[in-house]
Amino acid sequence: AFENELGVQAPYGFWDPLDFTADGNKENFLRRRAVEIKHGRVSMYACIGYLVPESIGKFPGYLSPSTGLKFSDVPNGLGALSKVPAAGWAQIVLFCGLIEN
Repeated sequence: AFENELGVQAPYGFWDPLDFTADGNKENFLRRRAVEIKHGRVSMYACIGYLVPESIGKFPGYLSPSTGLKFSDVPNGLGALSKVPAAGWAQIVLFCGLIEN
């Protein structure tokens, strides 16, 4: 049903190893394709967020004034995950939930 969609290429043809499109529902296919593109773009922004502080530096001031956490105290990469306060994670999750639809 989706063999003629944009992105189908030889020699593999339409590639769906987890069989998400087994029901043949075009709406579900289009939603999944849009979500995949969005997640890819978010990943690209995340890479920029890793490179920019390394090359031009970090913001001045406090990330969390109540805990005394400065932007300069936060390491780059995965180490930053452990430094974000719980309220910060709540804001991130809320924002992501609001823009997902």
